[in-house]
Amino acid sequence: MAEFILDNILRNNVKKLIPYSSARSEFEGDAQIFLDANENSLGSTLNNNFHRYPDPLQKQLKQKLSTIKNVPVENIFVGNGSDEAIDLLIRAFCNPGVDNILIFPPTYGMYEVSAEINDIAINKVLLTNDFQLDVDAIKNGIDDNTKIIFVCSPNNPTGNLLKPESIEWLLKNFNGIVVVDEAYIDFAIVTSWSQRLNEFPNLVVLQTLSKAWGLAGLRIGFAYASTAIIHVFNKIKPPYNISEATQQLALQALQNEQQAKEKTNVLIEQKKRLMEDFKQFGFIKTIYPSNANFILVKVDDAKTLYQYLILKTIVVRNRSSQPLCENSLRITVGTPQENDALLTALKNYK
Repeated sequence: MAEFILDNILRNNVKKLIPYSSARSEFEGDAQIFLDANENSLGSTLNNNFHRYPDPLQKQLKQKLSTIKNVPVENIFVGNGSDEAIDLLIRAFCNPGVDNILIFPPTYGMYEVSAEINDIAINKVLLTNDFQLDVDAIKNGIDDNTKIIFVCSPNNPTGNLLKPESIEWLLKNFNGIVVVDEAYIDFAIVTSWSQRLNEFPNLVVLQTLSKAWGLAGLRIGFAYASTAIIHVFNKIKPPYNISEATQQLALQALQNEQQAKEKTNVLIEQKKRLMEDFKQFGFIKTIYPSNANFILVKVDDAKTLYQYLILKTIVVRNRSSQPLCENSLRITVGTPQENDALLTALKNYK
């Protein structure tokens, strides 16, 4: 395994950075009177504790998540969606106008957007025709200025898991950060890469409460990584990046793990139903395997079918502009009633 040294890829300005020290991060202990943070001491009109700044390190939330995910608290970063972690990684490890990231289209679009915002070049190696990593091509896609590789598994928009041996090859042979985005991991019967953090100091795993936990509106995601990388996250993040309301609601949701699993199982069964029923439609040419809560299908005319479904007040995602996804629609698994409506609309198409 190639030796990974964090300091070799960390930006010099980040190494020298003295992070903002908030009132809540400076004080540790118990107190009754807080006169340190210039808050409104009379409280808010909501009659709760929202007049106080939130815990900058989300300790209660991390403790609960640690129990559920079997990841030590010190290896967890909580972000404003996974997108915050993506942006922080690029800002921490990539020098603008010099460095690049490597992505594998078709994949999640925010890797590229965050890189462009930060003036970071983007190297691209297409997935194979069966949506797997092309290791031989990847070897040519990595150069001396490649600092981060983003891998999405289960992948968006294709829905499939990437072969673990290919991801492991990256972790063992790349001297930069390898990010495994597991936003849809709860829909797959597979062990999370977060359980292998001790093996790979260059591994960062992303997860979210937006999908299986049904909290997309809260915008809360997680990064699991070595304590050294978590320290970098906490060093450069905004001091109060997760609001008190969000922390409270997320903690409340995590108390209902069984309910989340039950809903996930319903969606998995509904996905199986849709994939089986899609076989009856001749205009659906390919139904791709899915380990997520959506299905990618190749159809004879994606634009026409998309517009037809809009007229039926059903919105799906046309992914035809993505590499390897010509005439493909990404269809989220809905409620049983929504899926009934979708199938009825498809039966009446053409």
